[in-house]
Amino acid sequence: MAPRRLLTALILAGLAFAAGAQDDSRLPDLGSSANALISPQEAQDYGAAMLRQMRALDMVVDDPLLNDYINDLGFRLVAACAKPRDHFEFFIVKDNEINAFAMPGGYIAVNSGLIAITRNESELAGVMAHEIGHITQNHLQRAFEDSKKDAPLMALVLLGAIAASTAGRSAGDAPIAVLAGGQGLLAQKEINFTRKDEIEADRAGIKTLANAGFDPDAMAAFFQHMEDVMSTGAGGQVPSFLQDHPVTSDRIADAKSRAGALIAAQKLRPSGDTMLSGQWEQVTAPMAFVHGPIRLDANAANPAGLSTYDLMRERARVLSGNPQRLADYYAGNLKNKPDFDTPANRYGYALALTRSDRGAQAVAQLEPLLKTHAGSQILTLALADAQLQAGQRDTALALYQQLNRQSPRNRAVALAYATALTEHGDKPQAATAADLLRPLLENSDDPALYTAYARAGDKSGDDERAGEAWADASYYAGRPFDAMEQLKRLLKRDDLSYYARARIQARIAELTPLVLELRKRKIGTPDNPATPDGSQQ
Repeated sequence: MAPRRLLTALILAGLAFAAGAQDDSRLPDLGSSANALISPQEAQDYGAAMLRQMRALDMVVDDPLLNDYINDLGFRLVAACAKPRDHFEFFIVKDNEINAFAMPGGYIAVNSGLIAITRNESELAGVMAHEIGHITQNHLQRAFEDSKKDAPLMALVLLGAIAASTAGRSAGDAPIAVLAGGQGLLAQKEINFTRKDEIEADRAGIKTLANAGFDPDAMAAFFQHMEDVMSTGAGGQVPSFLQDHPVTSDRIADAKSRAGALIAAQKLRPSGDTMLSGQWEQVTAPMAFVHGPIRLDANAANPAGLSTYDLMRERARVLSGNPQRLADYYAGNLKNKPDFDTPANRYGYALALTRSDRGAQAVAQLEPLLKTHAGSQILTLALADAQLQAGQRDTALALYQQLNRQSPRNRAVALAYATALTEHGDKPQAATAADLLRPLLENSDDPALYTAYARAGDKSGDDERAGEAWADASYYAGRPFDAMEQLKRLLKRDDLSYYARARIQARIAELTPLVLELRKRKIGTPDNPATPDGSQQ
């Protein structure tokens, strides 16, 4: 098994939800009895730690455009779910396997391979609504309660398993060995619960889909699509989604029945009742922008007729795969299949060309697209990236500047613009780059933003802020021990300002409990891996 697939399997094995069918249409809320075993904050801490470890292994697609898209879509669903006040965060896993999964604390992952195989936005939303249903129905807490806190401990065991695999590619079966002591204790319990909670998450998810204005039948349609994929291809291999989310004819029928009931209920609603939209969405054009204010402008992100979903599906495909092979894939299909020639596939082709160091060819693909779809900020940003890669730096900077004026404080634009200013730029340009990025760091956990800001700070001469940013980049990338050492080294400097010293001391105080807990439990991390006997180096 490939290292990345093995690690994904380890995460899924330890975090798989107990699940099953329930005849009563009322969905139970376990409430405080489940939370008594693991508090919401503890669950959120576990999930955040898992996400940082996955980032350390380059398993996460940390792309601002895709992050904004998947979170905008996710929070549109969350706003329509049973518990919109729960903590949620959505991210994309760099894995071509067809799968999605939820983690403690409301962290929901969607594999790039699953995004690529969906046929419309409602199908993608259906998968995400199902995972949201696992969270809102307390399935993780239910598993924790049943296993008397074994499951939270398994999350920590998995952290050690992931870290063990990073001690070197020659680690071989080390991750499996770490799991062997605990995973078997939970396996049978997970199997017994699988069917029940999966149906329950379906029912909650279908209602969420409908309330959010998506086609409530999309979940059943996607299940059927997965069954078709399994029966017609996949070389006899069952997609991971079907392994982790077993699909039966009864489950598909139940999903269709519930969707049909919602559609029928909508037809009986009085005029003006908008709880269910009636006109179900298959694709949305501009981003919904529920998640936060720092987005591409909703009206200008894409002109009419250009689907954000279609563009982001191809972007996820390209950013998760081999750019050279993907360029060949797009080129071959564009040449031989007339119906493949869509704006989204041309966009994907251009991205693959840019990422395989053929920026000039990418420019040739994007310029005609922008003539047809004038005003698309997503296409314009791709063109600026291609121009920069092709050596047309001044032209690219002008485009970045234009985009930044249109959408100030947008993460995708600011990061691309700042990177272009810092690389091959002078000290004033690096200072401008730092100014662009500084407002975006507040409440951000994106290591790419901190890294870009640190580089700009180094080049502009603000080495105090740069040092702090390097430490934060290490922390959010799953290397807390590195972050702590960097902060301690910074604190030893004699030329620190009063405010810088106070900030660094506060950050050390914040990280100290985490580092101590990792050492106490002998949990390895990529920057401080555990040895086979469980001790740390």
